[in-house]
Amino acid sequence: MSSANSKFGDQIVLFLATGCGLGWIPVAPGTFGSLGGLVLVYGLSLLPLWGYIAGEVAVIAVGIWLCTRAGQLLGRLDPPSVVWDEIAAFPIVFAGVTLNPWTAVLGFLWFRLFDIAKPFPINRLERLPAGWGVMSDDLMAGVFAAIGLQATIWLGGAFFVN
Repeated sequence: MSSANSKFGDQIVLFLATGCGLGWIPVAPGTFGSLGGLVLVYGLSLLPLWGYIAGEVAVIAVGIWLCTRAGQLLGRLDPPSVVWDEIAAFPIVFAGVTLNPWTAVLGFLWFRLFDIAKPFPINRLERLPAGWGVMSDDLMAGVFAAIGLQATIWLGGAFFVN
C-alpha cells in the first residue's frame, strides 16, 4: 500500500473513530459523541430485529479494531476524541425500547451516568487490552443504562412510551 493510500486510510479511521468529528469537540467529547449513538439507533430501528442485532454486532466488531487503530494513530490507549465506543453502546441501551423524545433523553442520561461514573465492573473492563478495553467498558455501561431505562419506563408507565 502506498504512503498516500495509508494516510487516506488513517484519515478514514480517525473520521469514523471520532464519530464523524463529534469527538473533536473540545468540551465533553464523549457526551457529544454519544449523540451519534442516537443516529445509529434510529437507523438500526428501521430494520427487523435480526438486522438490528446483526448491525450492532458489526458495529462492535469494527469498533474493536477501529478503536485500537485510532489509539495507535493518536498515541493514547483511549483518547477522549475517540467516541466510536460511546456510539456503539447505544443500540444496547435502546434494545427493545420505542425510540421517542422521552426515551431518547432518558437513555442518553442513563448512559452518560454509567459511562462517567464507571461503577464496578465497568471500571475493570477498561483494563482489557487495546480496543477491547476501550469498547468493553462502554458496552457494559450500555447494559447498565438499558436496565435503568427499562426500570424508568416500567415505573413511568405509558407516559414514556407514547
